[in-house]
Amino acid sequence: MAVQALSAAAAANNPLTQANAQPLAGGTTLIDLMKLDVMRPAAIVDINPLARGWSAIDPGADNLRLGALAKMSDVAAHDQIQRSYPVIANSLKLAASAQLRNMATLGGNVMQRTRCSYFRDVSYENCNKRNPGSGCAAMDGVNRMHAVLGTSDQCIATYPGDFAQALIALDATVEITGRSGTRGMPFAELHKAPGNTPEIETALQPGELISAFVIPGRWPRSVYLKARDRQSYEFALSSAAVALDVQDGTIRDARVALGGVATVPWRAREAEALLRGQRFDDGLAQRVADTAFADAKGRQYNSFKIALGKRVVARALQQAATMEI
Repeated sequence: MAVQALSAAAAANNPLTQANAQPLAGGTTLIDLMKLDVMRPAAIVDINPLARGWSAIDPGADNLRLGALAKMSDVAAHDQIQRSYPVIANSLKLAASAQLRNMATLGGNVMQRTRCSYFRDVSYENCNKRNPGSGCAAMDGVNRMHAVLGTSDQCIATYPGDFAQALIALDATVEITGRSGTRGMPFAELHKAPGNTPEIETALQPGELISAFVIPGRWPRSVYLKARDRQSYEFALSSAAVALDVQDGTIRDARVALGGVATVPWRAREAEALLRGQRFDDGLAQRVADTAFADAKGRQYNSFKIALGKRVVARALQQAATMEI
């Protein structure tokens, strides 16, 4: 297997443009999937030589810029991020074990693939993400961990990440670098809902890499709450990223994103609209939670996620509304 190093000088002949080539940074997802034979890249491109320019953590006066090769642990421990963007710090702290956070990069984290057992076990042929057109074994299988939002008749696999919920809640922009230069897009447009093509998971083109994330403004009143089967290193059954701008007891702006329950990072915009201009109380929190899951569709083993998700959203709202800043 070819292992190649990518440098700025080699960008014109970027091996990532080859069919079935994969970038390697921390490797905490790629190596895992290679061991399972889920991914068998023809080439692995070591992008760590780019870290000098792509790992900076820059909290500015009006925004936060995070290099895609910054380590999860470094970002989570950063004093200014903990003060001004606690939802980001907490989403990273709850995302993995300490050892993995020391290795994993921000860019790799948002690009991680589903933990669907039918996707990760190649003995199951009917997985539309691995074998397009083969069907989805999870539909009528053991689907306790699967999505209730953003699903299609082709795929119900859950997006597994935590950090992405904070990014989509805070209107982050993703910076993408490729052979033709650098372009930006709203983070909300990076991941693709399954629709009829669940094998197409992101908007990245061959040869492109995520180089940075930019988060506008500051959100000191923000929380990330995660419900899971065990406290230590587990993926979310349901999670919520909530950010509030409160002035004189009135909510001027609100952001709500959901994790563990959707096929992609999920922004609950209709739920957010209920919060703006209101004074917080428990009744409002419940109405927001109900709205966030109004379109949810449970299956045999995962319908409990709808009630659980509502409780997680309501509790996250309460924590954000009452936190001291």
